[in-house]
Amino acid sequence: MTRSPSVLVVGGGATGTGVARDLALRGVDVTLAERGGLSSGTTGRSHGLLHSGARYAESDSAGAEECIEENRILRSIAGECVRDTGGLFVQLAGDDPEYFEEKRTACGTVGIETELLDGDEARERVPDLSADVERAMTVPDGVVYPSRLVAANAADVEAHGGTVHPHAPLEALSTVEGWVTEARLGGAVDDTVEVDYVVNATGAWAGDVASMAGVTVEMAPTRGVMVSVEYDGVDPVLNRCRDPADGDIVVPHDSEAVLGTTSVPVSDPDDYERADWEVESSIEECAAMLPPVADSPVVRKWWGVRPLYAPDEGDGDRRGISRGFFRLDHAEDGVENFLSIVGGKLTTYRQMAEATADRVCERLGVDAACETATRELPGADDAARLDEFVDRYDGQGPTDEDVVRKRE
Repeated sequence: MTRSPSVLVVGGGATGTGVARDLALRGVDVTLAERGGLSSGTTGRSHGLLHSGARYAESDSAGAEECIEENRILRSIAGECVRDTGGLFVQLAGDDPEYFEEKRTACGTVGIETELLDGDEARERVPDLSADVERAMTVPDGVVYPSRLVAANAADVEAHGGTVHPHAPLEALSTVEGWVTEARLGGAVDDTVEVDYVVNATGAWAGDVASMAGVTVEMAPTRGVMVSVEYDGVDPVLNRCRDPADGDIVVPHDSEAVLGTTSVPVSDPDDYERADWEVESSIEECAAMLPPVADSPVVRKWWGVRPLYAPDEGDGDRRGISRGFFRLDHAEDGVENFLSIVGGKLTTYRQMAEATADRVCERLGVDAACETATRELPGADDAARLDEFVDRYDGQGPTDEDVVRKRE
C-alpha cells in the first residue's frame, strides 16, 4: 500500500486551517498543529471585517480585487460565519473631497459596487451618524465571526481524514540535507512526527517558525487596538473616507460596536505595550463619525498583531506596507519541503490557502483541483453547530465572543 504524502500545517488561524482543509479535500494526509486553542492568534483578535476591497481600491487595486472576489465566495460558503451588514464610507467636513472621488472611481474600476448618498440620505440609514457627514457611499462590507470560520474549516479537515491538534506547539524541526524530516510537537501531542512537507502559516510568528528550519522570514508586525462598546444603533460597517489613520472604522455586532484601530510597530508579537492612548484615540476618532459611541460603556478591549511581511522595512511607519499575501517557497533558500504563507487579510484567507495548497500539491505530485471556492463549510447554516465546533477546538479570541455562544 502506498502511503499518502504527509503534510504538517503549523498555525491554527484562518490561513492555517484553510490550508489544511484545502489539502484534506484534495486527498492529502494533513496534520494541523496550533500552540493554543484555534483562532487564538491574529485571526481571533481582529476587528472581524469582511472587506469589500474598497479600503484598498485606490492604493492597491490587485488587493482590492482579491477582497471583493473572496467577499462574494465567503458569503456563498460560510453561512453563519459571516454577516451581511453592508458598509458606508463617509466623508466628514474637512475630509478631502478629492480622496472620496478617487476612491469611488477606483471602486468602479475594480468592480466594487457603490451608491452615492448625500449627508441626509446617509443619516436616514444611520440616524446617529454625525451632522458633519457631508456624503457617503455604500460598499458591500460585512462582518466575519473568526472563531466560527476557523472551527468550521478545522471540522472539515477531520471530516476528510486529517488531524487537528490544538494546544500542540511546534518545538523543533529536524532537517537533513535540505529536507525537513521530522517535527517535534509539544503540549497535547508530546511526540515527534514524520513529515513530507511543512507549511508555516503562523502569521506574525512566521519568522520564529522559519528559523527552526534554518531560513529567514522578515516580518514587520504592527499592533492595533479594538474597543467594543455597548451600542446597537448601527448596522452597516462605517469607514472614514480618508487616508488610513487611527480610529477610522466601526464594525457592528448584535448589541455592540467594535471601534478601531491603531497601527504601532512591535518587535515581539507576544510581548508588546498596550497603551491607554490607543483606546482613547480610537474612541475619539470613531465618535467623529458616530457621536454616541463616545459615551457608550466599554465592554472589552483587545489588541491584535498584524502579520505584515516587509523585508528591510525596519522600525518606521508601517501603514504603507502591502496587505497582500506572499507565498514563500523555501526551496529557493535550500529547504526543499518548507513553505511560509505570510501577510494577507482574514477576508482573503481562502485564496491564500488555495495558492499554498497548489504549490504543495505541485511539489508532492498530487494532481487534484481546489474545491474550497464552491464547497460549503460544514454547519454553515447552523449557528449552534458552528459553536459546537468552536468548543471542540477550544476556539479563542475576543473578536466575536459576544456573538458566539458563551462557553462554560
